[in-house]
Amino acid sequence: MAEPTTPQLPSELPVLPLRRTVAFPLTLQPLAVNRPVSIESVNRALAGDRLVLLLLQDNDEDDPEPGDVKKVGTVGMIRQMAKVAGGINIIFEGVARVRADVVTRTGTSMRAQITPMPENTERTIEVDAHVRRIQELIEKALSISTGLSEELRGVVMSIDDPLRLAYVLATLFDMKPADRQALLEENDLLKKLQQVAQVVTREVSLLELKGKIESQAQQEMTDAQRQYYLRQQMKAIQQELGEGEGNELADLRTRIEDAKLPEAVHTVAMREVDRLARMSGASPEYQMLRTYIDWLLDVPWSVTTEDRIDPVEARTVLDEDHYDLDKVKERIVEHLAVRKLKGDMKGPILCFVGPPGVGKTSLGQSIARAMARKFVRISLGGVRDEAEIRGHRRTYIGSIPGRIVQALKQAGSMNPVFMLDEIDKIAAGYQGDPAAALLEVLDPAQNHSFRDHYLEVPVDLSRVLFIATSNQLSTVHPALLDRMEIIQLSGYSEEEKLHIARRYLLPRQTTEHGLPPDSMTITDGAIRRVIAEYTREAGVRNLERQLGTIARKVAARIATRPPEGGLLVSTLIDTDQVDDYLGAARFKKEVAFRTSRPGVATGLAWTETGGDVLFIEATLLPGGNQNIILTGQLGNVMQESARAALSHIRARAGELGISPDFLAKHDLHVHVPAGAIPKDGPSAGVTMATAILSAARNAAVRQDVAMTGEITLSGLVLPVGGIREKVLAAKRAGIGTVILPALNEADLTELPEEVRREMTFVPAESLEQVIQVAFRNES
Repeated sequence: MAEPTTPQLPSELPVLPLRRTVAFPLTLQPLAVNRPVSIESVNRALAGDRLVLLLLQDNDEDDPEPGDVKKVGTVGMIRQMAKVAGGINIIFEGVARVRADVVTRTGTSMRAQITPMPENTERTIEVDAHVRRIQELIEKALSISTGLSEELRGVVMSIDDPLRLAYVLATLFDMKPADRQALLEENDLLKKLQQVAQVVTREVSLLELKGKIESQAQQEMTDAQRQYYLRQQMKAIQQELGEGEGNELADLRTRIEDAKLPEAVHTVAMREVDRLARMSGASPEYQMLRTYIDWLLDVPWSVTTEDRIDPVEARTVLDEDHYDLDKVKERIVEHLAVRKLKGDMKGPILCFVGPPGVGKTSLGQSIARAMARKFVRISLGGVRDEAEIRGHRRTYIGSIPGRIVQALKQAGSMNPVFMLDEIDKIAAGYQGDPAAALLEVLDPAQNHSFRDHYLEVPVDLSRVLFIATSNQLSTVHPALLDRMEIIQLSGYSEEEKLHIARRYLLPRQTTEHGLPPDSMTITDGAIRRVIAEYTREAGVRNLERQLGTIARKVAARIATRPPEGGLLVSTLIDTDQVDDYLGAARFKKEVAFRTSRPGVATGLAWTETGGDVLFIEATLLPGGNQNIILTGQLGNVMQESARAALSHIRARAGELGISPDFLAKHDLHVHVPAGAIPKDGPSAGVTMATAILSAARNAAVRQDVAMTGEITLSGLVLPVGGIREKVLAAKRAGIGTVILPALNEADLTELPEEVRREMTFVPAESLEQVIQVAFRNES
């Protein structure tokens, strides 16, 4: 009995476990590889001699163990490899049959020590007879069915090696994995040919039965009967082949029933599974359809979390996480109170607007904790593609659902707290406007049936509590603003920052830097100095950074110096030691220095990062022609305010204590420092008028006074926005008196109590009232 020569094989090879298929020697077969253990084996083979051991897996586990694979398999040579989305496609050539003596696994790497199993290829009369019978069966099958390829005849007739013929036909015809494994393990060539002949004979019988069924049913077939017949025919074919519906489709149907899907979604899911059942696994559309069904089942259609609807307990949780912010906390408590009384309510659409560092994002997490809901966050900064929100249509390669559906899957429930961060930073691109795509998401009248382009089934978002955050409203889509409830989060006063630092920032920085408890003590005076001289912001982000710097230096001292006497000495940081940790102060109170000369007035401005102090300078240039020069990157509104202020002063010059012709031989130059920063807004008219009058009188403005308000040609002071931010900016700059429009007096109730107590507020209706307070010699 002759034995073929077996190629020289290494003693150990990487193992590629196979589910529901068997690799044979002497054949070329394609294979899709997507599991980590399989990808690792392919990569190891490609890095070496391109040889890999292919073993049948006993089960369908995604992460098989060494005991889950058969002992007899095929060594394959990887001939081609192509990377695709989610894995690798390879074409391998079966080299030899081997036995895996020892299979081991380390991490995602599975390897086996092998022993070759040479096969008998001796040509006997019995072998030739079986080969001839198989060839005749192929001819008969081709004569019965027009569905079989004529190329099959050429392939069978051209194969001279009986062993190769058996293996090639085993790959071409349908066989159970167990039968294929038995064929591989069989040592007798004659028995191998007998098993293959049985498979071909069964195929011929099936084709004959199919022809008989077609001839009997052809005469009386209606459309309905035709569909029924085709389904019965498919079942009969599957039964004859011993296959039936695969485990994968049965599992899908079970998952769909267990998921308790809405009726519309259930109908779509079952329809797609039926399409999948009629489709070949090798079809390009098969995997796309399979992925779509998985996404349908991944959305938590029937899963919701139980809300904590106790308003008192929710307020306690909010107070634990955040200091102040009473307006926001009251709004959430009101929502829970209505839910408690009514039993059901659509989720509100809230939009937190405020400067950076005031706690907008972290407040969303606290709301989720207070309501016992899941929390998901989407950062919208820089999003330019509408498909990011609505998803890609399934006709595109690599299409996926949008971020809304992805976040629902991440949350695992249909009623999470959903944070849309930085909604003002969305930009329109050539692929659509994402802000417009959000209109349906954030409209309480529409979001109960939101449609994602990928899923194409209605998704109920009405139970989601949406929270958007923004630094400003001017760049937000107007229609989007109309759908949201705007809640302003202004900056914090020095007293509020002190409480926040004590309750939240210092404990967090102490923990993050690994400091033992009581290893660092910072006095209130030191914290106040850090707030006043090292940060100038509306929020507390930079304050936390500065406290983190102090904590790092304390940690370095503890780590480099051993404890004295075995005990850790606590570090006390007082007001005088702050500069030892943080260096020289970054901010100085410069109001007195900047307003020490005539022609300078202190204004208050609103910016994206909170309020700020603005110095406006005016001077008269002799020898001019009554021209007005405006510098400092001023926008159109501020330029018009300057001209309106000058016109009013010239019209009322006598009453204001200056010569009516003070501009007869002068030019007026109005300048706003920090010229590289564009400035605009309707709140600097009063300040410009005061600066011009100060230059005309040659009298300095009071150093402890700041002002805000717009002016008309008749001298009336018009109301402006951002009073809280502007007053807090004045407080940070050390200003004691603020002049504001009389119509803004009601806004003072939003200020912290200590600010109202320590500062003086002067409501003004006309420029004359402003001047009485602004100049030192005015009564």
